[in-house]
Amino acid sequence: MSDNGESTTAVDSPPARSPADNAQLALLLEVTGTPKPGNVDRHRDLGDLRFAQFMAGAIGARSGLRRAATGDAVGPAFERAVAGMAARADENTQFGCLLLLIPLVRAAAGDALTSDGVTEVVTATTVDDAVAFYRAFEHVDVAVGDPPADAAELDARRGAAAEPTLRKRELTLYDIMKRSADPPADRIADGNAREWVTGFERAFRAADALLAAKGPVGDRTARLFLDLLAGRPDTLIAIQHGSETAHSVSQRAAETARQVDADGDLTAAEELAESFVAAGYNPGTTADLTAAALFIALQRGLSV
Repeated sequence: MSDNGESTTAVDSPPARSPADNAQLALLLEVTGTPKPGNVDRHRDLGDLRFAQFMAGAIGARSGLRRAATGDAVGPAFERAVAGMAARADENTQFGCLLLLIPLVRAAAGDALTSDGVTEVVTATTVDDAVAFYRAFEHVDVAVGDPPADAAELDARRGAAAEPTLRKRELTLYDIMKRSADPPADRIADGNAREWVTGFERAFRAADALLAAKGPVGDRTARLFLDLLAGRPDTLIAIQHGSETAHSVSQRAAETARQVDADGDLTAAEELAESFVAAGYNPGTTADLTAAALFIALQRGLSV
């Protein structure tokens, strides 16, 4: 009874968010942070690629994220997440994000969300995981660079047709990531593959930065995106516009980050965002890493 004699009903505390919940929330927070120069955010669409599609993609990916959280193999869970994303968004909205999130979710579900823990997950992948990864390319169009001349049979755009080669060479998904992380000297390494083979080192550092920062999560996310883009050339920019442009884009991000520090607000980042959208510069791989960092930070107590 309450003090005035009225009956009261106890309200149960909400259950803690699961790794799948936090992964889905990370996808949503990534796209709602603004400004993220060159990327879709809550203030900007990119041509036919719309903010609402990213929200839908995050909803559709949940079935694959849940499979990863309940112990399914990385490759099939990833393919399921991509298929769900594509079905809801009718577009490739978060393919690269999911490539990072699925092994992180597996590690978190096993109480091993550390660099060593996620390394154990990815190095345990199999040829079947690699086959499922290639099949995922059949659900959506993914921007990938042309493979070296001696690796045409491993072009990811072949989808399921690459299965005989993968099985003949006994290539695991981790093996595929190692190849992408160590390209010829004239190419920029795939940023997502590099995370796989370095224990997700940038993602964990970025999560620490999010947790240490102050202010609304959206502002923290926008600033983190800018710092990540300044720190390393974006793979998608390199694929679409060449390595020289990718380096130039990172330099401009670094200049803008210094201006943001001096001004104490994100006005300069807003101006850079408009410039990048006009030029068609879309740092998608940086967005993938931002989502991964958000997931780790959420698992470690980031409040929204």
